[in-house]
Amino acid sequence: MLFNSYYFLIYFLPIVLILYYGAHRIGLHKCALAVLSVGSFVFYAYDNVYYLALLAGSILINWCVSYIINKSNKEPLRRFLMVIGIITDIGVIFYFKYYDFFISNMNALFKADFNLRHIVLPLGISFFTFQQISYLADTYKGETAEYTFIEYVAFVSFFPQLVAGPIVLHSELIPQYRDESRWKMSADRVASGLYVLAIGMFKKVIIADKFGQVVTWGWLDTSSRTGIDMLLVSLFYTFQLYFDFSGYCDMAIGIAKLFSLDLPVNFNSPYKAVSINDFWKRWHMTLTRFLTNYIYIPMGGNRKGKIRTYINILIVFLVSGIWHGANWTFILWGVIHGVLQVINRMCKKTWDRVPKAVAWFVTFMIVNFLWIMFYAPSVTEGLFVWRRIFDFSDMHISNEIFSLFIMNEVNTVLGMLGPLGALSAAHYQWYMIAYLILSFVICLCCKNLHEEKFVPTKGKAVVSALLLIWAVISFSGVSTFLYFNF
Repeated sequence: MLFNSYYFLIYFLPIVLILYYGAHRIGLHKCALAVLSVGSFVFYAYDNVYYLALLAGSILINWCVSYIINKSNKEPLRRFLMVIGIITDIGVIFYFKYYDFFISNMNALFKADFNLRHIVLPLGISFFTFQQISYLADTYKGETAEYTFIEYVAFVSFFPQLVAGPIVLHSELIPQYRDESRWKMSADRVASGLYVLAIGMFKKVIIADKFGQVVTWGWLDTSSRTGIDMLLVSLFYTFQLYFDFSGYCDMAIGIAKLFSLDLPVNFNSPYKAVSINDFWKRWHMTLTRFLTNYIYIPMGGNRKGKIRTYINILIVFLVSGIWHGANWTFILWGVIHGVLQVINRMCKKTWDRVPKAVAWFVTFMIVNFLWIMFYAPSVTEGLFVWRRIFDFSDMHISNEIFSLFIMNEVNTVLGMLGPLGALSAAHYQWYMIAYLILSFVICLCCKNLHEEKFVPTKGKAVVSALLLIWAVISFSGVSTFLYFNF
């Protein structure tokens, strides 16, 4: 089920909210978590009911392993169970996400003919599996002994973050389930939640999806696009990915606030970064936290000398690339980011002396060009687009790019403004320019929502209403979120 759908906003969300707070109101607090869990299962199974068996099975197996670890006082058994649980989780991800990729590469390498299974990737499997891996590791450390089964189910399945993050820790969510002050609906939290939800919806539906139309057009036939076309398309994808994922996380945080729950921040203006290291401290922060806490630090982190530190960094970014998808493009993307992280670390003193404006521009362009490989269907195609961008033989911009940015609702409003408005609507090239300016302003000049102390005002109420209405009337072009693919 999509946040940006009529069914979710009109039926699902109001019903779950009423039942959740209703259960709390009559003192059935465990029942409230059951309502939240069942609602989350319905949310997950909406498009494919077979996904539900995988989610439920994963939750049950991980809970049983964690339960035995908590009950056992035998260290070898506890460690063995943790390792087996983690291996099982990784095995499930491998089967659903990487089996065909592995077999196809074996066929190519050894000229074999093993059958591919064409497995459909279940939504959110990377997210809820990583979440449970962290739970197993923390269980082994003795941090989860007091949790109940229904709290665990509600923690893993909580629908706002289930299919595309953020990757939440048990210590961030389960204590909130127990906080009595959160069992009653708060007007301030509801107002804050609707405000954040509206902004996230606007980012996704109005900004990201519009950029996405041009990105799809550009990659449909890269050989017929000019170099400047593909340069613009790469820039548009940079913004599409940001506003799509950032919009999802905002919506997840906003919806959670409606339930009086707070999810961790996942973005901190990543396109303000002045180095690759800075970028990864700001982009998909909960994934970076997971990779740091559960892979980088256990491998020794930076405690075993420079060479070992650099190797650990490369391994972490290799894992990050593999996590994002079963394609050599993701692996190459991750490895290049890892190499740049190592270089950044080695040359930190020199880089810190570079003027901030120059450091920002270089970082932004590197990130932008690497997103090309992230999007490309193959390494060959990604390399072709990189070369195409530096082909200066044809510098004109295809007219289709400008036309794809036209917004009929804005044209309607402009038409009401008389001749000047009609003139503006006729010269539709300004739509693309306006989108780029708006995107840069939001990414570089605006505060993050978590940096603002929310105070309900009439102005914010009007803004929330307008953004929601604008997004809702644009649902005819509904699209899934990009990170559903990961």
